[in-house]
Amino acid sequence: MKSIAILGSTGSIGVSTLDVVRQHPDRFSVSGLAAGNNVALLAEQIREFRPRLVSVRDAASAANLKAMVGEGCPEILHGTEGACAVAATDEAELVISAIVGAAGLVPTVTAIKAGKHIGLANKETMVVAGRLVSDLARKHGIEILPVDSEHSAIYQSLAGHRHEDVLRVILTASGGPFLNTPAEEILKVTPAQALKHPKWNMGAKITIDSSTLMNKGLEVIEAHWLFDMPAEKIGVVVHPQSIIHSMVEYVDGCVMAQLGVPDMRAPIAYAMAWPERCPSGIDRLDLTRMGSLTFQEPDPVRFPCLRLAYDALKAAQTYPAVLNAANEIAVAAFLDGRIGFTGIPELVDRTMQAHEAWAPVELDEYLKADQWARSTAEQLIA
Repeated sequence: MKSIAILGSTGSIGVSTLDVVRQHPDRFSVSGLAAGNNVALLAEQIREFRPRLVSVRDAASAANLKAMVGEGCPEILHGTEGACAVAATDEAELVISAIVGAAGLVPTVTAIKAGKHIGLANKETMVVAGRLVSDLARKHGIEILPVDSEHSAIYQSLAGHRHEDVLRVILTASGGPFLNTPAEEILKVTPAQALKHPKWNMGAKITIDSSTLMNKGLEVIEAHWLFDMPAEKIGVVVHPQSIIHSMVEYVDGCVMAQLGVPDMRAPIAYAMAWPERCPSGIDRLDLTRMGSLTFQEPDPVRFPCLRLAYDALKAAQTYPAVLNAANEIAVAAFLDGRIGFTGIPELVDRTMQAHEAWAPVELDEYLKADQWARSTAEQLIA
């Protein structure tokens, strides 16, 4: 029986993770859950999975949750400290890190220091502080198991092969809802339009990132740290069908690809059961009904966020943290109607141009860059 703690249990990844647990009650148990302020859903999860420790965003949410659960309520904490306590709970062998954005960094680092293997769905952890997180993982002897479908595909395609034989890794992108939208129409994109992803069911922030291709840019930076690949060996190809989740090309011309229907339960189950496998509950891939698989190069002019991410990766130091934080502010501003869709890459670019980078070492230095970028981006909006 493997015990699991979930950071972000009420989000799409957290819900899918619990569905895999539900399918295998003899194989997985839940020791802790951390969520935001969706206390109604968290209360249902508590009743079904009986964790010993839970955490919510703030004290008010904690009080509401306690009243809602009533008798048999587990210990309830709140804030970053509460999420860190869930991440470090003694019973957990694996921590699923699925808190959206840079907010997931500190709890994930806490889990690594506590010796927990990580199922990483929070790509921002590696974007903001990839060097620190990678060094800590090696120091504490833990495995970072990617839960993003693209990085899980690369992880699986690398298995059994020598690192020095890899020519490049190739991330696939759905292209989002505006892949074929004329440039003049992109200027008029509304939040409602951007939130309609053609393939994946994700939260608002990730869905907007997919529509700008920033999601793919963040994944490029994440791949750099997860697989020890320089920027020039990380490619991106648009694949609207989302059947091939990513690929690895080797020096002999062979390409290893991982295929499957677009359902996040597959990479989640792979990370949960590692080094074994278990049924995930997804539909089987029927190659005879799949139709054509198409591929095209991403358009860096219409989707400049991808270029900005490559720029941040190559510039290194604190630039990736600034890229990520500015993007989080920009996406929130777009959803609130404070800037337009094309204002997202513009704001990220302006924030990066204003930044004087340094080489961070400790966690606080990464967090300082994150906070500087948020403050600067808000000032630029104003």
